[in-house]
Amino acid sequence: MKTNILEKGRTYNLFDFIKIPFQISPGFTLVKVINQIISASIPSIQVLVTASFIDTALAIFHGSQEYNSIFLPLTGMMLIILYNYLNWSFVSYINLKLEMKMTEIFRTGIVEKRSRLEYRHIEDNDSWDLITRTCTDPVGKINGGFENILGAIGIVVRVVSLLAILITQVWWAALVIIGISVPLFLLAIKGGKATYQANKEAEKHTRRAKYLHNVLTERDNIEERALFGYTENLNGEWFDKYEEARKINLKVTLKYFIRIKGSSLIMVVISVFIIGVLLFPLSNGAITAGMFMGLVTATLSLIQMMSWNLSWITSELAKSREYLKDFTAFMELSEQEGALDLPEEMERLSFESIEFCNVSFRYPGTDRDILKNFNLKIEKNLHYAFVGINGAGKTTITKLLTGMYDNFEGEIKINNRSIREYKQAELKALFSVVYQDFAKYYISFKENILLGDVNHTDEDKLGDAVSLLELEETIAKLPHGMDTYLGKIKEGGMDLSGGEWQRVAIARALYHPAKIRILDEPTAALDPVAESNIYEMFGKISQGKSTIFITHRLGAAKLADKIVVIHDGAVAEQGNHDELMTLGGIYAEMFESQRSWYQ
Repeated sequence: MKTNILEKGRTYNLFDFIKIPFQISPGFTLVKVINQIISASIPSIQVLVTASFIDTALAIFHGSQEYNSIFLPLTGMMLIILYNYLNWSFVSYINLKLEMKMTEIFRTGIVEKRSRLEYRHIEDNDSWDLITRTCTDPVGKINGGFENILGAIGIVVRVVSLLAILITQVWWAALVIIGISVPLFLLAIKGGKATYQANKEAEKHTRRAKYLHNVLTERDNIEERALFGYTENLNGEWFDKYEEARKINLKVTLKYFIRIKGSSLIMVVISVFIIGVLLFPLSNGAITAGMFMGLVTATLSLIQMMSWNLSWITSELAKSREYLKDFTAFMELSEQEGALDLPEEMERLSFESIEFCNVSFRYPGTDRDILKNFNLKIEKNLHYAFVGINGAGKTTITKLLTGMYDNFEGEIKINNRSIREYKQAELKALFSVVYQDFAKYYISFKENILLGDVNHTDEDKLGDAVSLLELEETIAKLPHGMDTYLGKIKEGGMDLSGGEWQRVAIARALYHPAKIRILDEPTAALDPVAESNIYEMFGKISQGKSTIFITHRLGAAKLADKIVVIHDGAVAEQGNHDELMTLGGIYAEMFESQRSWYQ
């Protein structure tokens, strides 16, 4: 990635639509610019060639010139036709090569920037709207802006060259056209801004409509759609969101269309007037018949350009400029230092303890403390269970430990060293997490597990993870064994059951050489007994490691060396199962209420 392409701390402007492609592929970009200038000059050349051809043909008809004199203007016309025919294929090839380069470098840079963002931006609605607008087809938007700039350059070259011819023949016609084009230009800019702002507002409804559309159409929800019959209700909600977005865009588009078409009508009237006036210099011999035809063609071409092309290009440039404002704001979003660093080699790291010292935390933009004066010490080679009701702060602890947030009060120490002093690469190496909404990667079965350690590929360790999670039977059902692609997006892919996907996710965590393994309610969708079995298996295969089970169901808590009851953002109770049952507090009450689940 070229470091000077995406820059933080600067305001992006229209010039960047040219600068970015030039930085990524100067050769193809230069060719496109030169070709655009040549293409824009062709209409003026065509006017002169057409005038010469007609005048020569008339002269031959009247016997004042030889027949062979027609070959030069005829050759010129044929070359113009040939250029126009071949240029489309040539431009298509250049566009394809430039788009490939832009995708390779610019899109990669956008993805990397997005991956470096602080986690708080992902959970903030306004930031997420900005990220969505900016990162949706960024190559297409930059290429579109570049094409609009080229279109503007082409219009300038074409207008100037055609006006130059008009001025030499009928100077006042050129001035009239210039006078009309300025308000059209300003009108188009205003319309472009309004359209982009409408798109921003409509995107909020569009995103919700897309989600509902996926719920209504994708494979993942087909069983519940059939069982509960909610299609009609959700379809109504989808239609409401779709209509809100459509009406916003329609309102702005209609205003823009009326303005532009009104201006176009004025230009048509003026063009008819100008063509009529050109009959006078034709009648008195001030211009030839060929030049008259050429000027008529040029005038009609200019009118069309001013009434539609210019308006469209300037409108699109205005929208592109609004996109660059979003892009500038996106580039200013704060980043997590070391977010893209690979995990450290585990041989360099050890683990003795984690200590929370009066830690308080609230999520950005909220006024409620999720953790409040939280104190806890976690020691090596012990199994911990964090229990409590939903919303007690259990998962927040995981986010703090893995460095997703560092804006907490108090201190978190790992091996008596502040967690803020640890690099992201070190935290990635220390912790392995299986989340409640664990990822299902639609790649091969083998690759799903190998993602747990991107630094090494160890076939023996892979086999151990498969064996410990008892996945041999699952693999035996797959047509290509561990090389079988999972999911249905690739031909020949096979889907897994929910329990099998969970075991794959846990195998991925086991393949990771982390010192501390965390299960953050990944089995919440299972029945309590099956959940207990998974936790028991995880505990057995994590001997010699420190583990943390996070759950609001207590069947697995009995397996822990120490149970930590979290209530209202603080440690309410801690001890082993027997100690807490004897205490007769929150844990004992919760366990008694759930006892029947495990019998």
